[in-house]
Amino acid sequence: MKLWQKDTSTNEKIDHFTVGNDRTYDLALAPYDCIASKAHAKMLGEIGLLTSKEVKDLTNALDNILKSTQKGDFVIEKEFEDMHSKIEYLLTQKLGDLGKKIHTARSRNDQVLVALQLYIKEELAQIKKEVVKLFDLLLKLAETHQRDLLPGYTHMQIAMPSSFGLWFSAYAESLVDDVAFLNTAFQLADQNPLGSAAGFGSSFPIDRELTTEELGFKTLKYNVVAAQMGRGKVEKASATAIGMIGGTLAKLAMDICMYMGQDFDFIHFPEELTTGSSIMPHKKNPDVFELIRGKCNLLQGLHQQLALLTSNLPSGYHREMQLAKAPLVEAFQEIKACVEMMHFSLSKIEVRKNITDDVKYDYLFSVDTLNEWVKQGVPFREAYQKMSKEIASGNYNPKRNLSHNHLGSIGNLQLDAIRDKMKSVGS
Repeated sequence: MKLWQKDTSTNEKIDHFTVGNDRTYDLALAPYDCIASKAHAKMLGEIGLLTSKEVKDLTNALDNILKSTQKGDFVIEKEFEDMHSKIEYLLTQKLGDLGKKIHTARSRNDQVLVALQLYIKEELAQIKKEVVKLFDLLLKLAETHQRDLLPGYTHMQIAMPSSFGLWFSAYAESLVDDVAFLNTAFQLADQNPLGSAAGFGSSFPIDRELTTEELGFKTLKYNVVAAQMGRGKVEKASATAIGMIGGTLAKLAMDICMYMGQDFDFIHFPEELTTGSSIMPHKKNPDVFELIRGKCNLLQGLHQQLALLTSNLPSGYHREMQLAKAPLVEAFQEIKACVEMMHFSLSKIEVRKNITDDVKYDYLFSVDTLNEWVKQGVPFREAYQKMSKEIASGNYNPKRNLSHNHLGSIGNLQLDAIRDKMKSVGS
């Protein structure tokens, strides 16, 4: 069954090619198509195109279908093109000709638009919740380990003293920026496109403000052409937000993989969080973090993939947009899994103490020593040259008593300020 079916049938090869894997990904969107159809039915009742009994019968039937989608009982067989055709078939099967009325004053174009945007809104909200949860854990770890020093590196060379408190809270504050991107994507998705029909509106006197309120959108996409043009833009904004989180997690995962290595030996995880080697019994491999790194690196390319898909398309609907559905649905699932797994793993991290007491980290403290000379009146360039000579001659004697007190430094992490930043974007 196809919503656009006429008297002639389509070649089976064309059917297979054009439908693709839509049925699979529509299972994730079907609940939202039911919710949008309920709002649409109520609106049709308000403008007199359906009776109150017809509205009640349709919404009750849609509620039953919605329950089946939520329980996992909803199936889109191969004779149906997509979720829309299957849902309309079920309505017609139960309600007869009344089921055929649900498509009045709308198109499959705005059906999929509104279902996608409802889905995207919920997925973004779930991701945001998980990111804030990870943020809270990172700040807790930063507070616990704020006095545990850690070597800082530039160019992969020993550079200056850092700390686990600084390291954990750096990733926490980075997540604040990522949540801001989630908020932007949510704001774009929070505009009701329903009523744009095929992209040019309808001659029916539909009430778009009613469906906007009914579906919980903050506003509507007023211009019906702009509503259709939003297809692709909302997906790209979501992909950007996902990619930002992916970038943060990939970098954190890389640090963890490096710090777990025997040459560094800064952190440990329980045996059950690592994997072994088929021939090397001593191995404790960071497979979880390597997979997070790989998955998140791939997710950072999603925006470009969608940009290539949608580039140079004129206004109006085009079938290419169907191809945005699969990577977006998969990306939402992947990023949620990565955030959740990072939280699960980090909750069990073990930090090694007194790392920088080792003589191989003596040079970490050279800058602090020359800065003390500058405070005593020595010009910086002279202090730098003096320290260079002491290091070259082997006369350098590190002083490990640090005094870093400016905002955001080792001795002044500003965890409460970072927490307030997240509250401003994460609530």
